[in-house]
Amino acid sequence: MSSSYLPATTESLIQATEAKDAQESISILYRVLEDPSSTSEALRIKEQAVSSLSDILREQCRAEELRNLLTQLRSFFAKIPKAKTAKIVRGIVDSVAKIPGTSHLQVSLCKEIVEWTRSEKRTFLRQRIEARLAALLMENKEYAEALSLLSGLIKEVRRLDDKLLLVEIDLLESKLHFSLRNLPKAKAALTAARTAANAIYVPPAQQGTIDLQSGILHAEEKDYKTGYSYFFEAFEAFNALEDPQAVYSLKYMLLCKIMVNQADDVAGIISSQKVGLHYQGPELDAMKAVADAHSKRSLKLFESALRDFKAQLEEDPIVHRHLSSLYDTLLEQNLCRLIEPFSRVEITHIAELIELPEDHVEKKLSQMILDKKFAGTLDQGAGCLVIFDDPKSDAIYPATLETISNIGKVVDSLFTRSAKIMA
Repeated sequence: MSSSYLPATTESLIQATEAKDAQESISILYRVLEDPSSTSEALRIKEQAVSSLSDILREQCRAEELRNLLTQLRSFFAKIPKAKTAKIVRGIVDSVAKIPGTSHLQVSLCKEIVEWTRSEKRTFLRQRIEARLAALLMENKEYAEALSLLSGLIKEVRRLDDKLLLVEIDLLESKLHFSLRNLPKAKAALTAARTAANAIYVPPAQQGTIDLQSGILHAEEKDYKTGYSYFFEAFEAFNALEDPQAVYSLKYMLLCKIMVNQADDVAGIISSQKVGLHYQGPELDAMKAVADAHSKRSLKLFESALRDFKAQLEEDPIVHRHLSSLYDTLLEQNLCRLIEPFSRVEITHIAELIELPEDHVEKKLSQMILDKKFAGTLDQGAGCLVIFDDPKSDAIYPATLETISNIGKVVDSLFTRSAKIMA
């Protein structure tokens, strides 16, 4: 960076645009920012220079320089309105977020900005950066710190009655409690977000996020039909905005179809014109493979799908949780169907029929016996499963209980009558 500055003029910006390489553009823009002039035109040009500089540094993946840029601009922030300062700071933070592998840098950057905003008493900016920091802490699984930060922030924002920020924070709190598996609090926070959202205009992207979270919570409660409708609303919102979250909304829609035994509908949804043109890829291929396995009741195809699409199925906590339940149900149905003709059968034979490891089958059979899914026992010495006949209930016991109950009613009636006569 040169020691001599360039005047903050449109010509300087054009010079930066026409530079032969990115490094030269960066050097010119830094020199423009060094211009001591504080006229309204010079400040406007500097704002444009900051925007261009942050874009170039983001493209060059120079996250540390973006962080240093925020520190260097503090004297400039003192000369411009607070609203413009907030816009520039949040823009640079967004630029850092678009650079891969900068999660920890973003956390430290947000903490620095929070400290600076506290000292400068810039409450509006601080609250938004703290909300961003809580989201980053949640992504890094630092749940205790994120929850502590959010609880204080919510109280402060409610006092100020900033509805739009309150929607964002309540939604973030719902996601945080869901990550901690505290569903009642996750639902309560989502209800608070919806209540605040009903009082103001909510941007479509934010409304889509609310619908997506609503779908996730309904699916968690096994209400897949309601979950599907929320995922569909979220998909419509994100699709209109061409937001990357659209494909995840669509993925969860397909998951709901599979979980309500409508796996045959998955292929039709994927091949539809709206979906087929934009969202074909591994996420939808994974759900199609699961739907095929479910339609054919094939555990082998199911396991193959889990293995081939590990990133899309196993590493997505929402999908993984539901597919684990689906896999267990499918395995139990297949085992019950296979052992039905037998009274005594080798575990090895069952494992060969179902095409799964013997120890895995033995473990599942023992679990099913304990859960009373069928009557039987494992003879581990002989390596066999012994299936008992279903115990037939004796009809005499219910009949006896009914007779005793009727006699009790008669005695009570006679006692009431005798009490009236004696009165």
